[in-house]
Amino acid sequence: MAFFVAMVVKMGRLLIFLMCLAGAASAQEILPADYAALGRDLNQLADFETLPQHREPGFRLDRLYRHRGMWLGERLAGQSVSGDGAHDALQGRRYAPLAVLPGAPGQNQSIAFHRGFGSNALFPLGKIGFPDLEARGEGAVAILFDQDQWAVAFKVHSGYARPLGGAAKTGALIVSFYDRRGRLIARTSRKLAIGINAFGFRRDGRRADIAAITVENTDPGGIAMDDLIYELRPRIG
Repeated sequence: MAFFVAMVVKMGRLLIFLMCLAGAASAQEILPADYAALGRDLNQLADFETLPQHREPGFRLDRLYRHRGMWLGERLAGQSVSGDGAHDALQGRRYAPLAVLPGAPGQNQSIAFHRGFGSNALFPLGKIGFPDLEARGEGAVAILFDQDQWAVAFKVHSGYARPLGGAAKTGALIVSFYDRRGRLIARTSRKLAIGINAFGFRRDGRRADIAAITVENTDPGGIAMDDLIYELRPRIG
């Protein structure tokens, strides 16, 4: 009888432990969110309209891009860029405190008028480099927020016609979320559709601990980004 009671107690403790693990895993979740709804809840929009509208290849940016409450570049400090020769892939351990770095000259970002969006958009540049058409949209993007976020959203255009002709094909978008100490919160991959894709992400329980995100892609024609929305709260004191 004593043995049976002891086993029941152990099983109960194991069940509680597993429930705690499940709760911890749930607290780490990044959940999909409606872009339009986040546009109403969040108060900042980066639409890249600070530069005049010029058709591609547009303006070459070899430095970080600053918008109110955030910095945008290629990678986070401690990361390096590898890849398949065209698309950038980020690897390495992030340093704390977090910092964002630009890519090599001609391999960072460009801003140009985008016919699909009907406005300026951001093109992350791949290793082939500016102004080559095949570098368009095949780089990586890193965004560091001044304040921790509970949600973030942006739009991506994909499915460009291939330079040598033929039907457009799409790939995937890979978004990684980091806390202020550089620890990975979550990484998610989303299939891209041809044209404009609107993505929204939020923390489970509206927990505000997203300090930075990185965006990579495997789209054969590369991507353009636009209309990044996030939150900037007024400082008290």
